[in-house]
Amino acid sequence: MPKNGLNVSLNSYDDIFSTEEARQEEQREQVQQISIEELHPFKDHPFKVLDDEAMQHTVESIKLLGVTNPLIARPRPEGGYEIISGHRRQHAAQLAGLKALPVIVRQMDDDAAVLLMVDSNLQREQILPSERAFAYKMKLDALKRQGARSDLTSTQVAQKLSVEKVGEDAGVSKDTIRRFIRLTNLIPELLDMVDEKKISFNPAVELSYLDENQQRDFLEAMSDTQNSPSLSQAQRLKKLAQKGHFSYDVAFAVMGEPKKDELDKVVIKNDTLRKYFPESSTPREMEEKIIGLLEESKAEKIVFRSDALKKYFPSSYSSKQIEDSIIKLLDQRLKKRKHEAER
Repeated sequence: MPKNGLNVSLNSYDDIFSTEEARQEEQREQVQQISIEELHPFKDHPFKVLDDEAMQHTVESIKLLGVTNPLIARPRPEGGYEIISGHRRQHAAQLAGLKALPVIVRQMDDDAAVLLMVDSNLQREQILPSERAFAYKMKLDALKRQGARSDLTSTQVAQKLSVEKVGEDAGVSKDTIRRFIRLTNLIPELLDMVDEKKISFNPAVELSYLDENQQRDFLEAMSDTQNSPSLSQAQRLKKLAQKGHFSYDVAFAVMGEPKKDELDKVVIKNDTLRKYFPESSTPREMEEKIIGLLEESKAEKIVFRSDALKKYFPSSYSSKQIEDSIIKLLDQRLKKRKHEAER
């Protein structure tokens, strides 16, 4: 009588006698050498990769020692790998001429990848306000989605806890996190000015409440007055916008007002002055030329503190009267030049 066939699977000798340490080692993430061409930036990566002095130092270090800290990436459905941590190292390695990099490949969903990407980059010493703003926003959105998936009945509670979590991880208050995230509402030109320290953080937060058109009007007014906004000016503009009273003229008037920590100054719109000067003239050059004309034409002067213009006019003169006098003087100069040219 034939015996029934038995399908018995036996463990190999190595499986039976392998140590627990060896089995754990097999499960650990392995560092792989991956071609630079297969590595792609994280979608909507908020951190800037700049070719600055710090980048050059990184390039020189990589030329000498190689990339000692592996990147972290995840597979992309369309092929290749998406960098989660290591964008600056990847760029520096390209500049150094490397063809492949050490990478830990990790399977991660979108939200987990965002959290790791943000946290790994926020450890850097030098981070721009715009980078923090978008990084905090991305992390908060990811935490909100995770909270909503785990408890659909308490979304508001999850959102509140998410803000506190972002603040706790960053070592700042939840209000600071919210204020940084407000900066993401600024138009790119204004946000760049925050990064360049042409606009301070607190005024920038207030300006973020203006809509896009209002922000562009403000940007033009700021350029024409050649003033950066104080906190009180930005707060006033925000209130005026909320009441429906915002316009370019309003912004120009507010930005042209003297700040508490400054001496009085006379503000003349760029387009008013430009026709009297070559296009290449800087504001400083125009000011010096006007001062020179005043020196040439003055009969009697009243000294007014250290202000560059007011010392040439009576103390009772308003900014408008001073502006009119200067324009009249410039018109006379222009007519004189035309007359001389015709002779």
